[in-house]
Amino acid sequence: MQSALRRISALVLCSALAVLIPSAIHTQSGQNFDTMQMKVLAVQGNIYMISGAGVNTTVQVGKEGVLIVDTEFGPLVLKIEAEIRKLSKAPIRYIINTHVHADHVGGNEAFAKLIQDDPAAPLKIIAHENVLNRMSKPAGNQPTPDAGLPQDEYFTPFKDLRFNGEAIVIYHEPNAHTDGDSIVLFRGSDVISAGDIFTPGAYPFIDVERGGSLDGEVAALNHILALTVPGHTQDGGTYVVPGHGRICDEADVVEYRDMVVIVRDRIRDLIKKGMTLEQIKAAKPTRDYDTEYVSPGSFVTADRFVESVYASLTRKQQSK
Repeated sequence: MQSALRRISALVLCSALAVLIPSAIHTQSGQNFDTMQMKVLAVQGNIYMISGAGVNTTVQVGKEGVLIVDTEFGPLVLKIEAEIRKLSKAPIRYIINTHVHADHVGGNEAFAKLIQDDPAAPLKIIAHENVLNRMSKPAGNQPTPDAGLPQDEYFTPFKDLRFNGEAIVIYHEPNAHTDGDSIVLFRGSDVISAGDIFTPGAYPFIDVERGGSLDGEVAALNHILALTVPGHTQDGGTYVVPGHGRICDEADVVEYRDMVVIVRDRIRDLIKKGMTLEQIKAAKPTRDYDTEYVSPGSFVTADRFVESVYASLTRKQQSK
């Protein structure tokens, strides 16, 4: 009973944090990192979620060391590391990047410089090869210094490892949010770190310019659902840590997937009727979802979501 009450309290707190955390994602503008407070929540098993600047970092702790999924922004690394040290004094051994955006890889270099490598247990940064490729040759920006680059990239459908007595499976989700997305399954703890494929409370950012697509987004959400198992009353069970927002379970992912599919189908039908992008936006195909997925300062507005869906669907048609 006490365990159940702790879980309910954590979820209530997490829901409250989701309202308080700024909803503008993928950007540092207007955020004061010096005064920002980090929030830590126990998820399940030996998995924790650290939140700051509207971004979530997943942390696994154990006797062998610490594993981090996503590093947020560089100026927050000392604060993240301080929270990790409250959970474990063991060395940070792994960083996994779910995708290339700066709010998820921005702390890589700072962590690499902060950590004094043990030759017997050096820090490894893992990501899909497309993340490495884009970080090495970013369009119009300086490449990431070598210390922050993934040096343990993978190109296969998945990569697995065992750490802290737990099987960890990293799945590539092709052309979803970007072309280099990974989700991370902590099999023993029964937790999935989903990156920006899943962002409850905000429309998905389909980064078409970096290889994202609507079909890939839906396929990735369906894969998350294939890996999740609900609890006895359909609540709880497998927990999902999103790139932004609150801790969720399977029911939350189902609701989100259904929203994306419904909006996709509406826009597809409007395209078939010969409507232009401006006409489709004027028709407001997301109207009944906007109150749930758009808030003041949202990075992905209703119009921006419609634009990304339209771009993804029309690009697919042109490629046929």
